[in-house]
Amino acid sequence: MLYPAAPIFTSVFEPSRLPLEMRAWDVRPTALQRLPLVRHYSRALLPLMPRAFDRLNVRDYDVVITVSSAFSKNVRTEVGARNLCYCLTPPRYLWDLASQYLGGATRTLASPAIAWLRAADRRAADRVNDFLAISETVADRVHRAYGRTASIVFPPVDTDRVRPNDRPAEDFYLVVSRLVAYKRIDLAIDACNRLGRKLVVVGVGPERGRLERRAGPTIRFTGALSDAEIADLYARCRGFVFPGLEDFGITPVEAQAAGRPVISFGQGGAAETVVDGMTGIHFHVQSVDALADAIERSERIDFDPARCRENAMRFDSAVFRERMDAAVTRGVQATTVIQPLSAAESREDSSKSLQSQSS
Repeated sequence: MLYPAAPIFTSVFEPSRLPLEMRAWDVRPTALQRLPLVRHYSRALLPLMPRAFDRLNVRDYDVVITVSSAFSKNVRTEVGARNLCYCLTPPRYLWDLASQYLGGATRTLASPAIAWLRAADRRAADRVNDFLAISETVADRVHRAYGRTASIVFPPVDTDRVRPNDRPAEDFYLVVSRLVAYKRIDLAIDACNRLGRKLVVVGVGPERGRLERRAGPTIRFTGALSDAEIADLYARCRGFVFPGLEDFGITPVEAQAAGRPVISFGQGGAAETVVDGMTGIHFHVQSVDALADAIERSERIDFDPARCRENAMRFDSAVFRERMDAAVTRGVQATTVIQPLSAAESREDSSKSLQSQSS
């Protein structure tokens, strides 16, 4: 945790589900926490989220860090304080994936609510002094949704946990993922079926049964594994396959930290973290043909494990801490100049060095 003395504000949370090391943290939920069964049906309360964050008492702070993929950025800060938004993404169910979240008649019925929530999200964005985005992909969305620029602070990756084993690669490819449809693990399975390549699939999720029925004799599913077991597979695999579109994507960086190349869809975060032809191969159409071709191209290149790891170090946790600290320092320095607010925003609340996080 970057600022262990800072309280963490959130919409709702379940204390019993926190890891043991987090249970001593000062976590302060919104008033929604007091509603019955809210922790089980929090998405149903989405229209209440802007107001809930608006009413949080964040007095006595110079900088509020709002970690946001929704409405945590709607906190009100005191005159002269800073709302520093670490943006995971603008809400995708509002801006660019509404048709996937809500289809057919449901979308038609929900259109007034979507329009209202978009307006609320734009108003919340207006309260942000500085946007930080987790990738160029997200920074582009911030610009399209809010007309704002965002600096890039890549998420932290624990490169100490994953290291090369200094042995030749073994004859299998690797996927580490939640088994859900948008991850496109079906492409990895179909491509390896076609090529007769061995593939190890690590992870659990609702798509596992369907994917197992799709898999041929060269595909093995492991289910959930420990961090140590996954690190071992990273270091031994011939290459890591990443066929989905992600805003950033931690696993391709971890694979490179283990010295292994990544065969990735060449859009989204992987386009920024995998160097085509040097630490992996990009394919540019999400199809079995394109992925199979990329796997075969990767087999004709002698990738340098040291170069793969060097590239991964750009995203190390220490780099994240340094860049986030610099952004917070700039925010603190900016509080010496009083920032006038509009009449609609001149309410009480504020920040010093605190994290406010949406659920």
